[in-house]
Amino acid sequence: MEWFKDHAWETWTALAILLALAELLSLDLVLLMLAVGAGVGVLTALIGLPVAAQILAAVGAATAMLLFVRPGIVKRLHSGPELRLGHDALVGRQGVVVSEVSADAGQIKIGGELWTARPYDETVTIHEGARVDVFQIKGATAYVHPVPAIESDND
Repeated sequence: MEWFKDHAWETWTALAILLALAELLSLDLVLLMLAVGAGVGVLTALIGLPVAAQILAAVGAATAMLLFVRPGIVKRLHSGPELRLGHDALVGRQGVVVSEVSADAGQIKIGGELWTARPYDETVTIHEGARVDVFQIKGATAYVHPVPAIESDND
C-alpha cells in the first residue's frame, strides 16, 4: 500500500490505459467508462488527495459515467439512420414547376419524375419554371410552396 501511495498517479494512469485498450476488444463501452473513472483517479492523485479519496472519486466517476453517459451513447450507436422510402422521401425536396400550379392542379418535376401538384396554400399560383419545396404528398399529388427568390439591388 505504501508503494501505491508513492506511485498513485502512475498506477491510475496505467489502469486507465489498460482499461481503454481492453475496451477496444470488447466495444461495449463499460471498460471505457471505468477508464474515465481511473482518469479521475489520476487527477485526484496529482492534486495530492489521500488514497481513499482517490478510490472514492474514481468509483464515483465511473458509476456516474455508467449510469448517465453510457446509456445515451449506446442508444445513439445502436439506432440506425432514419430511412424514408416512397412518397415520404420526397417531402422536403425541391422541384421545378413544369406547368402552372394552381388550386386546379399543375405539374412539377422532382428528381426526374413528373408529379401532379397543387399549392400548399390554395390561394397561391406558381408559374412555370419556379422552384418549389415539397411540403406534403397525398396519394399521387404533391403539395408544394414556392421557394422565395433572392433579389439583389443593382445600384
